[in-house]
Parts: sequence; C-alpha cells; structure tokens
Amino acid sequence: METVELFQRLGLALAIGFLIGIERGWREREGAAGSRVAGIRTYALIGLLGGVWGALYPVVGGVALGLVALGFAIGFTVFQWRESVAENNLSATALIAGLVAFGLGVFAVLGNMAAAGAAGVATFVLLAEREALHGFLKKVTWPELRAGLLLLTMTFVLLPILPNRTVDPWGGINPYTIWLMTILIAGISYAGYVATRVAGAQRGLFYAGAVGGLISSTVVTLTYSQLAHKQPALGGKAEPGILAAWVVSLLRMTALASVIAPVLFVPLILPILAGVAVLVAAGFLFDHRAARNTEAPDFKLTNPFELWEVLRFGLLLAAVMLGARLLFLAFGQGGLLPLAAVTGLADVDPITLSAARMLGGALTPGGAALAILVAGGANLVAKAAVALGVGSLRFGASLAACAVLAIGAGATVWLTLGPL
Repeated sequence: METVELFQRLGLALAIGFLIGIERGWREREGAAGSRVAGIRTYALIGLLGGVWGALYPVVGGVALGLVALGFAIGFTVFQWRESVAENNLSATALIAGLVAFGLGVFAVLGNMAAAGAAGVATFVLLAEREALHGFLKKVTWPELRAGLLLLTMTFVLLPILPNRTVDPWGGINPYTIWLMTILIAGISYAGYVATRVAGAQRGLFYAGAVGGLISSTVVTLTYSQLAHKQPALGGKAEPGILAAWVVSLLRMTALASVIAPVLFVPLILPILAGVAVLVAAGFLFDHRAARNTEAPDFKLTNPFELWEVLRFGLLLAAVMLGARLLFLAFGQGGLLPLAAVTGLADVDPITLSAARMLGGALTPGGAALAILVAGGANLVAKAAVALGVGSLRFGASLAACAVLAIGAGATVWLTLGPL
C-alpha cells in the first residue's frame, strides 16, 4: 500500500471514530470531565486504533488482529459495565458504538473506503436519531409493523424465486415484473401511510390533503367531500386540500412512470405541468377566499398493505398488463387508450406500469405517454364525480370545473406540441 493511500485510510479511520465521538460526546456534554468512560477523543482514538491494527495486518497476520480485537472488546466492555453500574444505566449503545468504531477503523484500512465512510455516517445518523426512532416505535402499531415485515418478505423471499419471463402465449404476463411492480406501489403507499401516522395530520386541511395524495387522492376527495356536506362552512377550506391531493397524485404518477421508463419523462412532463398549474392556481384562489382551518379531519385510512389488498392489486395489474398486450397486438397503440380510460376511472397505477413496461418495438414513448395521460384524465373525472355526488352541488361543481380545466390544459399542450 502506498504511503499516501495509507495516510488517507488512517485519516478515514480517525474521522469515523471522531464522527461517532461527536454524537456520543454531545449527548453527554453536561457531564463533568472524567465522568464518562468514552467521549469524543476516546472514540476518535478507538477508530484510529482500529486503523493502525488494520495497517499492521500484513505484518502480524489475522490471528494477532483477531486477538487484539477480542482484547479491545473485553476491556471496553468492562469499563462500560462499570459505568453502567455507577449510573444504573442498562443501555448498551455506547459499548456497541465503540466496537463499531474499532471495526470500521480496521475496515477503512483493509476494505472499501467508500463503504467504510458510508457505514460511519449511517452509524452517526442512527445514534443521533434516537428520539425520532423511539417516537416512531411509539406511534406505529403492531399491524403496521407486520405490514412492513410482509413488504420485506415479498421483496427478499418471494421475488427472487419468481420466473423472470413471460408465461402466457401473448407475452403479456411476467410474474417477476408483476410482483416487482406490486411491491413498488405497495411500498410507496405504505411509506406515505407511515409518514402520515408519524407526522400526524394536524397541520391544516391543505397539508393533510397533500400528504394524503401520496396514499390515495380518491380517499382525500371522498373524506373532504363528506366534511363539506356535513359542515358547509368548511367547504371553502376543504377545496384547496382536495386540489393539493390531485396535484400530488399527478406528480406521483409522472414520477412512477419516469422511474420505470425514464424516456417517458419528456413527453409526460409538459402536459402534466399544464394541468398542475391550473390546479395550483385554483387552489390559491380557493385558499384566498377562505381562511384556513388548523384542524384536519381524520382520513380514517386503513393500512394500505394488507395481504388481500396486495393480492388484489397484483391481480388487477396482471389483468391490465395482459389486456394492454392483447389490445396492442390487435389494434396497435390506439388499442391502449380505451383500456386506459376505463381502468383510470378506478386507479392510474396499473395502466401507468403496464404502458411503461411495454415500451419498445411498436409502442413508442408518445403512445405510452398518451395512454398514461388518458388514465390520469379519467381519474380526475372520477374524483370530480365523487365530489359532485358526496359534497354539495356548489362544492362539487367547483372541483369539477377545476378538473375539466386541468384536463383541457394538458390536452391543449399535448395537441399543440405533441410528444416531444
């Protein structure tokens, strides 16, 4: 190993220990000097100690390095045990942090520097975010944690064993792709659900609606329309929240399609931004017309990651992908548009994923983007119908007008510029 590289690696080992020591020292900064077993200097030296013994590995060998690591672990454990007895503290975090600092110091010299640095930063974040992590555990229920375990099982147990090839005569159903897309959508919904549960929905109708749009803009529309029907005085305050949910839903749809097929971003972005601009302008007008309420209603959202909901979406996605393939084979790109309009009334995700996955060959980015835009427009129509059917006539008519104008703006941009 060159001298310059050795100094870089030892510097990284020192920096990792120093970073961990900053968090440990800050947390115990009120203690008197000498009252702590390990502070900022100690952890920095632990990291450097690991780096030095990593540098000595070619000379002393693996057995000696292992014995040194064991000796350090035993000695540090004894000192931490004495401190825990004196302070009546059962936490093992400081001990684990010291062992991690030593181990990463060794790894910084012997292993991948980028990985060692990333692990050091991750350790610092985990230590610093103790309160946030504990608050998360207090707010999240067992069914929600179980849903997270289901997500992990779907991703790391079931996905690898599925065949990554089409299994039907028409080449429309790929079990691996369908399950992967199902996991992606369920993961997004679950993340939005957990974020809402942890952050709460008490920042006003507008902010709660925007967050709810990550989970289900249709649910936000239904909930706020019911609120406006029961309390007409809140109708003007609920309208900006609904429009915020619609905006987030359209942007989420665009982001999802672009992640699956980046080539779709260009043909989608201008029509979507035109519709979003209309909804944002209408939201500001509605918000200016009515003072914002500081209390948000309870969305009464159920856990979006129940097993049946996951299977239902997977089956719907498989049906849409097969239908899209058959219509494409029979009628070309134009065959996707009726399917997009029908399925978009209920959910934009299946047709978005199907169109994005079918790119290539005769299906152009413009044809796929048009199908996604048709589904998005149909979904806006469905949500406007919900507002008209559940809320008051004036409330629903205002939102329906916004939906029509947004669809018109997007269609105008598409017809004027075409797929770029």
